[in-house]
Amino acid sequence: MGERVKIEIMDTTLRDGEQTSGVSFVPHEKLMIARLLLEDLKVDRVEVASARVSDGEMEAVRMICEWAAARNHLHKVEVLGFVDGKTSVDWITQAGCRVLNLLCKGSLKHCTQQLKKTPEEHIADIKDTVYYAHSQGIQVNVYLEDWSNGMKDSPEYVFQMMDALQTTPIQRYMLPDTLGILNPLQVIEYMRKMKKRYPKKHFDFHAHNDYDLAVSNVLAAVLSGVKGLHTTINGLGERAGNAPLSSVQAILKDHFEAITNIDESRLNEVSRMVESYSGIMIPANKPIIGENVFTQVAGVHADGDNKNNLYCNDLLPERFGRKREYALGKNSGKANIRKNLEDLGLQLDEESMRKVTERIIQLGDKKELVTQEDLPYIVSDVLKHDVEDDLVKLKSYIVNLAYGLRPMATVKVEINGKEYEENSSGDGQYDAFVRALRKIYKETLGRKFPMLTNYAVTIPPGGRTDAFVQTTIHWSFEGNEFRTRGLDADQTEAAIKATMKMLNIIEKEYENLD
Repeated sequence: MGERVKIEIMDTTLRDGEQTSGVSFVPHEKLMIARLLLEDLKVDRVEVASARVSDGEMEAVRMICEWAAARNHLHKVEVLGFVDGKTSVDWITQAGCRVLNLLCKGSLKHCTQQLKKTPEEHIADIKDTVYYAHSQGIQVNVYLEDWSNGMKDSPEYVFQMMDALQTTPIQRYMLPDTLGILNPLQVIEYMRKMKKRYPKKHFDFHAHNDYDLAVSNVLAAVLSGVKGLHTTINGLGERAGNAPLSSVQAILKDHFEAITNIDESRLNEVSRMVESYSGIMIPANKPIIGENVFTQVAGVHADGDNKNNLYCNDLLPERFGRKREYALGKNSGKANIRKNLEDLGLQLDEESMRKVTERIIQLGDKKELVTQEDLPYIVSDVLKHDVEDDLVKLKSYIVNLAYGLRPMATVKVEINGKEYEENSSGDGQYDAFVRALRKIYKETLGRKFPMLTNYAVTIPPGGRTDAFVQTTIHWSFEGNEFRTRGLDADQTEAAIKATMKMLNIIEKEYENLD
């Protein structure tokens, strides 16, 4: 590509991303996400709302703009507005924002059928809004809505719009594939026409993912000389969503050596925060940010990693604030299992390795997921001899649920041969169980108890609702993050099993410290 190009990233998670079905951010969540985008990820611009939507939207924009003004980011905060005379401009001014992204019609169909106006009338209305905004000290970018269909069906209309607007103080012309209809070859063709005809103008490209081509189309736009790209975190957006920032960033850097301001090491953290606020789960196999994408399952891959990283590409997990893991299942192979054991500081002879591998394959056939944290239990289960039993054992427990009363739990555990009993109430049966345990650790033993950071219940792949449930719990303890899983026909029992695994992990660590 010759000289390295600089690409500006505008993230629209808080505006277009919020149009995802079922997603609505409250004002403080919007502020938190805007802060992460601008200060941690270092995106160039953020589109945070649509004008005139609601009082809540006004409050959110105000909060973000006050914060941004104090941090010298105000010029990076943008709000979508409409060709409605002074209304949108006044709303945006009142909210304290200084940049209007004006939604204009980019196809003749939209202009004549939706607005019921001639191109000349629409252009006159746009100019009125642009000049009024300018008089109020508001910078204007324009969206040519449905530009993709405009170039396909009515290019002369698109050029008529551009010819009329190019003498106004508009800063950026933002070209959306509003209905997600383009393929990369069309993007190259249409974008090059725009660049050739208006070489001095700044163009942004805004992709939608209806054909799963958003990322490919973004790259085609970059090849064609586009200056800016619009993305969302986790690819949020209406219908099939928008181009995900994580994928766009990785491809720009690795395939085009393009320069962006993005701090990749924060991508994972921001993705998880948005996942949590939006309630839209990230698919496990989503590139860069999915739970499984840095997990090798095939034994030959682990073997290759041991032999000079043969199965690694440029997408190193550390780059994105993550680490590579080696999954354990029926395809694992000894190299994979050995890699996991080494990480735990365990070494086994060949015969023991063979037995452990066999057991993992058996579990894999039952669809059970095996994590690294499960390995010591499998090892002790398989080898039995010379391996000490669990240091923490659940002797008995009772949890009850009665209508109108808080759930209660009574728990008896044995820790290093000594029994302890405690009871507690909680918000749910499992919560009551954990609170009773926490009492034993904190009040009786005077020790710290791990923090539960995430809790997920799934039916193992191929399982049925009347079979097993799998509970995966993420813990944080002494600065370390780890997860344990429990499998049982009962959800509470599965969570309790995962919790007992966790207690044994920290007990072993505690013992080692002694």
